[in-house]
Amino acid sequence: MRPHGKLGRMSHAPAPPAHDHRFGADTAAAERGTRLVMWITAATMLIEIVAGAWFNSMALLADGWHMSSHALAIGLTAYAYAVARRDADDPRYAFGTWKIEVLGGFASAVFLLGVALLMVGGSIERLLRPEPIRYREAIVVAVLGLVVNVVCALILARASHHDHAHDHEHEHEHEHHHDLNLRAAYLHVIADAATSVLAIVALVGGLAYGWAWLDPAMGIVGAFLVGNWARGLVRSTSAVLLDREMDRPLVAQLRRTLESLPAAQLTDLHVWRVGRRAYACVIALRTADAALDAHAVRSRLAVHPEIVHSTIEIDRLRT
Repeated sequence: MRPHGKLGRMSHAPAPPAHDHRFGADTAAAERGTRLVMWITAATMLIEIVAGAWFNSMALLADGWHMSSHALAIGLTAYAYAVARRDADDPRYAFGTWKIEVLGGFASAVFLLGVALLMVGGSIERLLRPEPIRYREAIVVAVLGLVVNVVCALILARASHHDHAHDHEHEHEHEHHHDLNLRAAYLHVIADAATSVLAIVALVGGLAYGWAWLDPAMGIVGAFLVGNWARGLVRSTSAVLLDREMDRPLVAQLRRTLESLPAAQLTDLHVWRVGRRAYACVIALRTADAALDAHAVRSRLAVHPEIVHSTIEIDRLRT
């Protein structure tokens, strides 16, 4: 047999259903929760910055400035939801606006890395030039910040519940595709809570034992903790933005499905995510079977409902 190079045929699957790309109820809940958390975070940020400067606590001040960047980043998260919703029907977005949300998550992660660096710099400066701290007042404000962070985490967890519930409805996909934009906001809140806890530990230690160095030391510990969380979020969001997802279990499953086609050889396969639970793919097959066409391939792909768009090329072989 020899390949008949000029008779290759390409077929596009029908456009994915509208609901695959539209702003769903779970995403709307995430937007509402994120916007509420943004305002709560901004108000608490102002209290902590003023109190940290007034009571001369580096841990409290660092937590306040840390929270300020989080308020900005969470605001960016809410804005990403708003833009994705506003442009959901814009035909210029070939696969919908979902990646705007992922881009918001990536930007938030970069903010977190910047915050971690600022926290390290400020803490080192305070280690080298210590100043007296009004511990009791600073502890009260730090506890207030922790309570606010817990409330914000509960708000976002409730919004996240819609996402998890939707995932359980699609267990056949074998993967959970949680909202990376919402995850970014949640990580900002958890990072805030962690730095609040560290600030409380530092202030209590300073009050009880006179360990003034503990305040900036905890700032450095918090910075490394925040930086590590941010690094993980950068990795997961950049994988989506750069279409670096050929290591997903779905790809191996697709490959097995296509290789099971009779008298056909899979010569090329590309898979990338176009929605939280939706993928597109490009498939190239070589076959001498005249009955094998794009419709037959798509029928075989029906066992993978997460594939919402497919481009299929079939190279005919002649005997």
